[in-house]
Amino acid sequence: MTHPRKIIIDTDPGQDDAVAILLALASPEDLEVLGLTAVAGNVPLPLTQKNARIICELAGKTGIPVHAGCEAPMRRRLVTAEHVHGKTGLDGPQLADPVMPLQPQHAVDFIIETLRREPAHSVTLCPLGPLTNIATAFERAPDIVERVQQIVLMGGAYFEVGNITPAAEFNIYVDPEAAAIVFRSGVPIVVMPLDVTHKALTNRARVEAFRALGNESGRMVAEWTDFFERFDMQKYGSEGAPLHDPCVIAYLIRPELFAGRHINVEIETQSDLTLGMTVADWWGVTDRPANALFIGSVDAEGFYALLTERIARLP
Repeated sequence: MTHPRKIIIDTDPGQDDAVAILLALASPEDLEVLGLTAVAGNVPLPLTQKNARIICELAGKTGIPVHAGCEAPMRRRLVTAEHVHGKTGLDGPQLADPVMPLQPQHAVDFIIETLRREPAHSVTLCPLGPLTNIATAFERAPDIVERVQQIVLMGGAYFEVGNITPAAEFNIYVDPEAAAIVFRSGVPIVVMPLDVTHKALTNRARVEAFRALGNESGRMVAEWTDFFERFDMQKYGSEGAPLHDPCVIAYLIRPELFAGRHINVEIETQSDLTLGMTVADWWGVTDRPANALFIGSVDAEGFYALLTERIARLP
């Protein structure tokens, strides 16, 4: 019998972050969530840490520790995405303030302490937002880097290119210096770029399947998706919206749903024109060594079947 995989979810909720967290919390046979670490990204830190606790309460998992982390990128001013997620980050349904406490320990210290405490190569980091917390932990405690089992992250793009600038995906763009540290770390990395998340679009049938579950979590997912998809449908002319962040958790549970290539990925940190670009050597035109499994395709039907089945388990 295999033991559940130990993960830390580093997050900036965000409606799609919320769905990802619910998927993880609904899958205890596959994943042991050691904690949630909040980072500034989609909205500022006071909202992301609050939203993380709201999501845990919705799932009935109030014992999961939630830690607030970095409130700004390592070397830049914060860029946020209220234009996508609304002023709270979880706009859509009405949400009560959380009751469960925020942990007093800083998220970076929690990451460092956890990786030192747990057996080497037993903890996977799951960043769903800018990589500030992860990179700060790596800089502050270099000894933890070789203890990480894997990093599975949502970020970047190749064929799809940018969603915040013509060249850059939001999570990488917000803190490109942090992303550069992580991609150069030597830790095994799996990347869920826009290229794959834009193949996992919502549609009316998929959203209504969440609503039809009859539980509060299903209703919330449907209402969040109703709000979230308006922006993407208008921007891209698509039938629905990509659920970016749940791809990270789905990969951990059902990796066979995804396919990609081991390639070299470098992060642009200098150019005004292409800042935050994930320079992905998809065609192997350089001799730079592969440092990431860059995912390019997903079984969307299987992805939504997994999501619906797991969300149905929650309150």
